[in-house]
Amino acid sequence: MFADPVFESLKQVSTKYTLHLKAIAGDCLKPGLGLNSNDRQLLIDHVDVVFHMAATVRFDEKLKRAVKINVHGTYDIMQLCKEMKKLKSVVHVSTAYTHCPRRTIEEKLYSTQNNPKSLMLMAEYIPDKLLDYVTPILLGKWPNTYTFTKAVAEDVIRVYTGILPVGVFRPGIVISTYQEPVSGWIDNFYGPTGAIAGAGTGLIRTLQCNPKALANMVPVDFCVNSMIAASWDIYERHNAKKCLADIPVYNFCTPNENQLTWGEFTTKNTKYGLMYPTSKAIWYLSYSNTTNKVSHMLSICLLHYLPALFIDFFCLCIGKEPRLLNTYKKIHKFINVISHFSTRDWDFHIDNVQSLWSRMSNIDKTEFFFDMRQLDWDFYLQQYFRGIRKYLLKDPLETIPKALVKWNRLYWQHQILKAIIYLILMIIVWTFLKN
Repeated sequence: MFADPVFESLKQVSTKYTLHLKAIAGDCLKPGLGLNSNDRQLLIDHVDVVFHMAATVRFDEKLKRAVKINVHGTYDIMQLCKEMKKLKSVVHVSTAYTHCPRRTIEEKLYSTQNNPKSLMLMAEYIPDKLLDYVTPILLGKWPNTYTFTKAVAEDVIRVYTGILPVGVFRPGIVISTYQEPVSGWIDNFYGPTGAIAGAGTGLIRTLQCNPKALANMVPVDFCVNSMIAASWDIYERHNAKKCLADIPVYNFCTPNENQLTWGEFTTKNTKYGLMYPTSKAIWYLSYSNTTNKVSHMLSICLLHYLPALFIDFFCLCIGKEPRLLNTYKKIHKFINVISHFSTRDWDFHIDNVQSLWSRMSNIDKTEFFFDMRQLDWDFYLQQYFRGIRKYLLKDPLETIPKALVKWNRLYWQHQILKAIIYLILMIIVWTFLKN
């Protein structure tokens, strides 16, 4: 884990940083988090602040697995926290889209009208096929098992009102770092990052999103800093009121003063994609946004499946394994999942987060900076694309000159292919009209 570039600055500060860490084996799928008795006792005796972030974030996760990790895992963590002798603060990390069936999401807990214990029992004892069959009924208005189980997990947290010093942290769509410890660092293809990486390599040519809808994206380093600040706030609230009547909720989202639309997000990423092309590209960067499902499906057929069929057929002819069509099937499954969030708008209330920022000292604001109102989107998205190129595509910035040469060749191939397609379409239309 510590071989990751994100830890390089830590190694420069201290070579003995590992002495301050204790790794413990655990598994949210197992009873009692899979902890052995010695490790469990170690946590009970010494831990004072808990950040519960363990979750399955797959939108298409089977309900059984999602419930066991996201709901039962949360229950087990809370039970463990009740035993901790030095506990000061618990931060349960949820998501801003936990209650996405609502259009206005305030900083408070909402009931899902589901009994967490009943759901946990269903996941434990109902056969897989039967549970898969009733999943759409159980989800109701929720678009996927991820948001649904995270919402039910908040119902689990509600039970501990006044019992534990606990709060709920709901970040927006978390993407790369803004500046700490390095700009642009990212280690996963989740959400829009996968779409941008796909577009940058020439694989994705069409996205279903509303260019006018707000893209609620936040840097991961801002999230970490605000979570740490929230843990302090939870402790202060609990101390002041002894027993909290309400669990504090923090919606960490983009403020009205500094918002970004999906149209601006894709336009800026196209700009930086052309500025820092990747040598891993298989085609020229060219894609479009549409809110129309029919138009999107037509674009998929013409721009994804049709070229994939030709390329796979060519691979068969020369004795190579055809893989592009199967790759596109996986990509389209991913695109369909995120389209629910890229075609809609939500009104996120962020009063608690802004109040938290205003109550911090100037020293703490510098050390734990997370004011989204001061974020420079142009600088950030430039670093974001560079980070995708460097950390995800494993394409160092030193290859940019070589990539530009390849990019020029791909550009002309792209133009020639477009001309051929237009010519074929014109011939088809002319033949049809003639007959």
